[in-house]
Amino acid sequence: MIILLKRTVSKLYLKRKNNPMQKFFSVLLISMFFVSGGNAQDNNYAISLLSPALVKDANTVKRMEDTKVVISDGGKATVYHKYALTILNEAGDKNASFDCYYDKYHDIKYVEGKLFDASGNKIRSMKKSELKDYSAVEDNMMDDSRVQYYDFECKKYPYTVEYETELSCKNIFNLPDWEPVEHMNYSVAASSFTVQCPENYKLRYKAFNYTKNPDITQDKGSVIYKWSVENIAALQWQKYEPELYELTPTLMVAPSDFKMDDYAGNLNTWQALGKFIYSLNQGRDELPDNIKQTVHHLTDGVADVHQKIKILYDYLQKNTRYVSIQLGIGGWQTFDAKYVASKGYGDCKALSNYMHSLLKEAGIKGYYTLIKAGNDETDFQKEFPSNCFNHIIVCVPLAKDTMWLECTSNTLPAGYLGRFTCNRYALLIDEDGGKLVHTPVYNKEYNLQVSKINADLDSTGLLKLKANTEYTGEQQDILGEILTLPKDRLEDYQKERINLPSYTIDKSSYQTIKEKFPVINEQLEITANNYAAVTGRRIFINPDVLNRSGNQLKDYAERTSDIVIREEFKDIDSVEISIPGGYTAESIPSDVLIESKFGKYAATTKVFPDKIIYYRLNERNSGRYPATDAKALADFFDKISKADRAKVVLVKG
Repeated sequence: MIILLKRTVSKLYLKRKNNPMQKFFSVLLISMFFVSGGNAQDNNYAISLLSPALVKDANTVKRMEDTKVVISDGGKATVYHKYALTILNEAGDKNASFDCYYDKYHDIKYVEGKLFDASGNKIRSMKKSELKDYSAVEDNMMDDSRVQYYDFECKKYPYTVEYETELSCKNIFNLPDWEPVEHMNYSVAASSFTVQCPENYKLRYKAFNYTKNPDITQDKGSVIYKWSVENIAALQWQKYEPELYELTPTLMVAPSDFKMDDYAGNLNTWQALGKFIYSLNQGRDELPDNIKQTVHHLTDGVADVHQKIKILYDYLQKNTRYVSIQLGIGGWQTFDAKYVASKGYGDCKALSNYMHSLLKEAGIKGYYTLIKAGNDETDFQKEFPSNCFNHIIVCVPLAKDTMWLECTSNTLPAGYLGRFTCNRYALLIDEDGGKLVHTPVYNKEYNLQVSKINADLDSTGLLKLKANTEYTGEQQDILGEILTLPKDRLEDYQKERINLPSYTIDKSSYQTIKEKFPVINEQLEITANNYAAVTGRRIFINPDVLNRSGNQLKDYAERTSDIVIREEFKDIDSVEISIPGGYTAESIPSDVLIESKFGKYAATTKVFPDKIIYYRLNERNSGRYPATDAKALADFFDKISKADRAKVVLVKG
């Protein structure tokens, strides 16, 4: 599954992840805000002018940024964006390129780029003929989006790039956010964000880590809002850190009234957004007669509503496939159910609408549902209605539970969402508007990895093993994503995952079991040379063969942010190792039990005349913890790591 709704944006707009963007129409002269061109002395990009505080821990320094959003009376807007980045080293190169997306709704009016050396002298300007222009869509997408891209490809550090753009939009369904600090190891000398709108227009915004009120002025029937920051030092990445907007100044901006083609809407409430989406798609759920007959043939004799839903979902999965069709009004209006029935394909909107139509024909109330999809998407603002969604699913509330349907998947069982859309808010849509609900949370009892290993050890230290592992819930989600990789990349993953000094995978197989909570069964046969260390009469062997933890928290002493652990899981390992004859146990690891707010760990090792029996339990709890808990978390990880590496010593005699 991928992000499925329209994304046609400039680099500025990409700051709000996965937002379907709308287009811009120029309403004021760019000279209102920018003085284009200029010489090196005016720009002051010499590296010597940077304070040590901005260089410390930074790969990139944002020297300046001015963003101007001008909203006209007609609900159109123009966005001007000028920024300069000093790239200090190779790690900062990823920020130096320019990209700007466009299509029939967006129009790129102006692009300019310049490159400066360490002294602030201009080396050269970007030529329009050097801008690369290519399709911005994937192979399985129908989309008119394109992107203009440029990179000076400078490798003489430090250097500075400056870009200036003007974009026009035909509506203001989406307004850009302001995130001066775009990454870790990224400092900011100066950044400002300005919105100009008619004086009778209600601009909506929500600020994070910005304690001042915006500067508000009035000019000839317009209200101008301005936010600005200076001298923000770079942040170092810390494990289990919160979202970036929680750590640095950020501004989310959204419209109140807006218009998209002939459809008017309002974003003051989630209910109002739902009414707008409903109006876009009203009447598009009519099925052709032959499909209506099929629905009744499949379900009329079935009494249990859960079973009816499963039958219809299975029908959808077997008779349709996912193709992203980012057409229609900004990528938001679905193709109707008859289209999907005749073509056999659709995007998330079309397939979810089709599933909703199948349910409706069977007398089952389902909801076309907006959601922000993506692994670990946690920046949803419940109290700030905005266009923050990128995907559509179907929700079917029942008397005692709720069934969720991911309509772009041909493999997921009915009722299971997975980490792509679980544990977050979603917006149910019907004729009354939108209603926020929360998708299921899958705790550690559902996110299992249960492994059984049988192995034979010989006197040279060679270990031959067979491992049977079942992955459930979100743990199988992760493995399922990996199994879609090309063969060479899958082999690379296996090498990273299997922590053995020298080995060959003699055989591997994977089977997907489609149950309420999907399961992937993995079968591995491995030969590990020199797995055990042989010294004289002794063999040193680690009974924890395949699942040793390498988790550490080294920077706990400098921890400044909360600890946010999003993953929750339970691993259970049972290992039986046959040992060569003539050996007895000289040393056996003690039983270990570690209980903490972060989770639980237990390990036991027993040695018999012919074998070693090892059992391991590792549970992780999700949660948010204060920075003062960092030392305790580091100790928790260290104890597990030490226990996972404890060895049995066998002696011959």
